[in-house]
Amino acid sequence: MASKKLTPIGDRVVVKPEPEEIKTKSGIVLPESAKEKPSEGTVVAVGGGKILDNGTKAHMEVKVGDKVIYTKYGGTEVKIEGEEYVILAERDILAIKG
Repeated sequence: MASKKLTPIGDRVVVKPEPEEIKTKSGIVLPESAKEKPSEGTVVAVGGGKILDNGTKAHMEVKVGDKVIYTKYGGTEVKIEGEEYVILAERDILAIKG
């Protein structure tokens, strides 16, 4: 799991994108190159929170295991032991699915 390999810093979050299989109406599966980047995934690691100007730490709104929707082109993609993850700032997370 990424949480043992990656520890995000500050208000960063590590998300495991959920792959989308896209099919046409006739049932043809589109190749990876034709797909949009996934914008949903599962949080696998959370940083400690952003340090505010007054020196206190901001509370993180997401936690490990949350299913989230994030900006399509936000974050940095990384590959660890063949698994793909996205590291992004908490502000790039748009919603928690529940």
